[in-house]
Amino acid sequence: MHASTGDKILVHGPKVGVAEQHAEIIEVRGENGRPPYLVRFEDGRETLMYPGPDAVVLSRRD
Repeated sequence: MHASTGDKILVHGPKVGVAEQHAEIIEVRGENGRPPYLVRFEDGRETLMYPGPDAVVLSRRD
């Protein structure tokens, strides 16, 4: 997984009926765009994230 600052990340719900989570990548801490990412969720929470297979990066260039 590769990302840049300003990209969005979408984490699919782990179960049916569990909402997806959307966040903005505010800092890339890994080398060459790799995790971990410092992200800010829509509710203002910030956390360091190592995305799993249920996550998708949405490039700001798209």
